[in-house]
Amino acid sequence: MFTGIVKGQGKIVQLQDNHGTEQIRIASSLIDPENFAIGESISINGVCLTITKFQNNDFWVDAMPETLKRTTFDELQLNSLVNLEPTLQVTERLNGHFLLGHVDTTAVVTKIEEQSSSKVFTFKIDSSQMPFIVEKGSIGIDGVSLTVVSVGSDWFQVALIPYTLKETILGQLKSGEKVNIETDILGKYVVKMNNEVVDYE
Repeated sequence: MFTGIVKGQGKIVQLQDNHGTEQIRIASSLIDPENFAIGESISINGVCLTITKFQNNDFWVDAMPETLKRTTFDELQLNSLVNLEPTLQVTERLNGHFLLGHVDTTAVVTKIEEQSSSKVFTFKIDSSQMPFIVEKGSIGIDGVSLTVVSVGSDWFQVALIPYTLKETILGQLKSGEKVNIETDILGKYVVKMNNEVVDYE
């Protein structure tokens, strides 16, 4: 489990296909063999993946075909930067909100507006996801926990403060680019229970 508070960034230094599975080598000072073990989970741009091996101080993960289909990982390129977050420790404060690393879909940046030192991003998303996205609610974008400031029929907006723009890859986003989206798990359960009650009645 994660909280959407990105702890660092990594760089894609090698990509190789293994019968449809993308094997990804990432260089990062955050994840090292002294403090992490093979088999541990890590959030990479909001996707929960397992460390499969270490090579020098780099680490490897595997992205299965379903992951490639549902996320932006099918567009990863060498030297791309990614957001990294280790799993939540029991002793840590719960900042952000609960994220599982199970990406629901992707969204496209349609507009970026500067407001003082912050930026407001508008994203277009499949309308089927809108029941789980509410104004002032939480959403995970490339693994970053953010607050939704406005919603429409197939779009939503978030505002990013200078710290988030600097410390995550979201500060490099351009119009037309895609991001990974994980909607709020609590919202999903509420909608599911409401639908079941309606069906029962």
